[in-house]
Amino acid sequence: MKNYIEEKQRQETFPWQRGKFHVDYNKVLTDFKVESCLENAPGDSLLDLACGDGMLTELFAKHFNTVIGVDASSKHLDAARVRVPSATFHECLIEDFASNQKFDSVFLLDLLEHVIDPSAVLSKAASFVKPGGRLIVHVPNSEAVNRKIAVLMGTLTSCDELSPFDIDIAGHRRSYNIDTLAQEISRTGLKLVKTGGIFYKMLSTPQIDWFLANGLWESGHGWGRTGEEKSKNWQAEFCRACYEYGKDHPRDCNVIYAVATF
Repeated sequence: MKNYIEEKQRQETFPWQRGKFHVDYNKVLTDFKVESCLENAPGDSLLDLACGDGMLTELFAKHFNTVIGVDASSKHLDAARVRVPSATFHECLIEDFASNQKFDSVFLLDLLEHVIDPSAVLSKAASFVKPGGRLIVHVPNSEAVNRKIAVLMGTLTSCDELSPFDIDIAGHRRSYNIDTLAQEISRTGLKLVKTGGIFYKMLSTPQIDWFLANGLWESGHGWGRTGEEKSKNWQAEFCRACYEYGKDHPRDCNVIYAVATF
């Protein structure tokens, strides 16, 4: 009980909310995270662990008949309930969530890097997956190309170093690459179906946030031919290209994922 209270209180202290930090980039990344999930998620029932402020849950709710979200932060859930009144939300740590219900899809999106015991959380999440269902896990990629560039620049000492933002704002405890994520999945006895990457991100998050807001999207962008298809949304084309390119270069992507089943 003491550990539960301490960890619950710890989660309440972190100010991170997807809808409040780096809004331009996180809106783009959110859309592609949802798209990637839907490409791999079966059925019409979803358990979203942990749902945070509901920014992703709101988009998932358009595609699933049953949506249940769980999060340890009361302030995050306050925002989620406003965003997604059709969903059911539970305030608790994942380790303490109890339900007899099984789900076609269970999502652990940007969670394993936060928790005390990733293996215990994976096993708990898997216990809610229906036979034939899937568990989908997203984590930030420590080997993303922007982090590799940062190491070469000297702003990070190594790719797996946690920044002050990671620790104090987001509450990260560890980092993953595709290999260590796959190993984490395998340790639980789950069957790894596939791994992949979401969004080729070459700049830091504040830099790409600025770029999306201030880039030369209207004309004269300098990336080849100009003056053609002036009506195109070049910002959207750039983001889509980063997502599609990332599918073939998952080890360089901002986010990596694993799909697992029994």
